[in-house]
Amino acid sequence: MKPSPVQSDDDGEPTDWPGFKEVSDYLTRQLASRRLAPRTCLTYGRSLKGFALWMKSNGGWDGDWSRLTARNLRDFVIERQQTHQRTSVHNQVSALRAFLADLRERGGITSTPAAGLVLPKLPRSLPKFLTEPQAEALLEAGSLEEQTPTAEACDQAVLELLYGGGLRVSELCGINGGDLDLSSGLVRLMGKGSKERVVPVGETALVAVRTYLALRGQPVRGEPLLLAPRGGPMHPRAVQLMLKRKLAAAGLPADLTPHKLRHACATHLLANGADLRLVQEQLGHASLSTTQIYTHLTVSKLRDVHRKAHPRA
Repeated sequence: MKPSPVQSDDDGEPTDWPGFKEVSDYLTRQLASRRLAPRTCLTYGRSLKGFALWMKSNGGWDGDWSRLTARNLRDFVIERQQTHQRTSVHNQVSALRAFLADLRERGGITSTPAAGLVLPKLPRSLPKFLTEPQAEALLEAGSLEEQTPTAEACDQAVLELLYGGGLRVSELCGINGGDLDLSSGLVRLMGKGSKERVVPVGETALVAVRTYLALRGQPVRGEPLLLAPRGGPMHPRAVQLMLKRKLAAAGLPADLTPHKLRHACATHLLANGADLRLVQEQLGHASLSTTQIYTHLTVSKLRDVHRKAHPRA
């Protein structure tokens, strides 16, 4: 029997906290139906557990969700806004709204007290990304330590796929034999919420993958495309460590993460004339507004060019 998502916490709290059964059942259903990703379920579980324990400490709540009031939720949010970051409060409110809506649908409560609960607005921060010269330097960088030809080729394939396709690290590590069509240049990815998409990765990435496979051997269908140095599937942590070594070799900031290559892909596509909706499909964003944040970066570049080049700027 698989453990409940809320039993994965490592904070030492017991699993018999008020309201545990309903939360556990909810998250187990979400996992089984793939409506929520495993990591999202863990986040929701921690948020709902935190709320339940807060309710218990502020009036001895017994876990009866039908006794929950809008006042309880408002007081919780007000207190959390004073002690937690806005992003954390936003995530906790999202979890509460989703859980209570599901509980109402299933007859656990007659109405949801979260109906009027407003999500705290999040500041739109511009993502860090590599400039085109920086991306070029990273992709052309060698290694500071001795590696086998296969390991070097694998590193290059990883970087080219992340940048060429705008892949998430989890998507990259999930590519199996048969998912990447080397003739068409298309790769099938499993994104957030188990949503599948097919995107191009570019000729340079395909060349890097072919070079790697010539050394590693062709994977059979269902076998991981990229293998860790000691064999077995590539893990996101291994990608992060490899990138740090490459950044050092290229003389680039050490705080750049694999996800920044995804940001760079989107920004460079838009800067070179790609349509916003096509970039949305490439990245697998559910909402266009998520992709639009990259237009601020390209508009900023356009403004700088305009100031330097236009005679009346």
